[in-house]
Amino acid sequence: MTRKTAKDFDPEVLKLFDKYLHGQLSRRGFLDGATKFAVGGITAAGLLSALSPQFAEAEQVADSDPRIVARYIEIPSPQGYGTLRGYLVKPAKAKGKLPTVLVIHENRGLNPHIADIARRLALDNFIAFAPDALFPLGGYPGDEDKARELFPKLDQTKTREDFLAAAAYLKALPEGNGKVGATGFCYGGGVTNFLATRIPDLAAAVPFYGAQPNAEDTAKIKAPLLIHYAGDDERINSGWPAYETALKAAGVKYEAFVYAGVQHGFNNDTTPRYDEAAAKLAWQRTVAFFNAHLRA
Repeated sequence: MTRKTAKDFDPEVLKLFDKYLHGQLSRRGFLDGATKFAVGGITAAGLLSALSPQFAEAEQVADSDPRIVARYIEIPSPQGYGTLRGYLVKPAKAKGKLPTVLVIHENRGLNPHIADIARRLALDNFIAFAPDALFPLGGYPGDEDKARELFPKLDQTKTREDFLAAAAYLKALPEGNGKVGATGFCYGGGVTNFLATRIPDLAAAVPFYGAQPNAEDTAKIKAPLLIHYAGDDERINSGWPAYETALKAAGVKYEAFVYAGVQHGFNNDTTPRYDEAAAKLAWQRTVAFFNAHLRA
């Protein structure tokens, strides 16, 4: 069966789906809005199903892959929710101390796609740690709709402290080389930007289509940034001009790329919004950036 892409959907349906994903529209609101685009035997529910993640089909690296060692761990987060759970992945045949990367999920918690991203980084010879912000509420529930319903119930002040604790854990990791990078997607992109404002010795930050900090906080950034944006993402891109102005004013080292004609979420290969060419280029740039800034 031919895999659907964003081009198979009316742009208005994609806008409705983006609002649904980010809590601006209920499931019923999406279905009602998408009804007029449901033609040729396709229902509004069918459109929603077609746009939703297909985790198994997109998995690149299995949890049992012999080239990696993966496990779930819990670490203390006294300023956050008390305890944080996450997915730690290392290369099976690591030699010497390795750079570490914090992987920050979208607004659904630690789902199978983000776990796969962590495993991919391990194959590129990094130690990757992907926390689950939903752990205080029982963890990622295995259902994207339920995860989306849970997410607004988090106290974001505590959650952000959990991510700061995760970065501190990686910096002190005995197998690590003391250099920590961070990358995240959508919500996680925003958290990556936030971490750069709070961690003076963060070695590299790579936000994918993430919300931007204000100018006052941007001035605190010391880490080099590699910033990825989707061309067709008005909601997030509207904050970029002010962010770029603040980055320049603060003398922050950054590179920014806008991938023309692609949707928010273009790196997520579990959904039709995935754009293979843009995602591969962005990921090559990301790995090269981490190699340049995180290795001794």
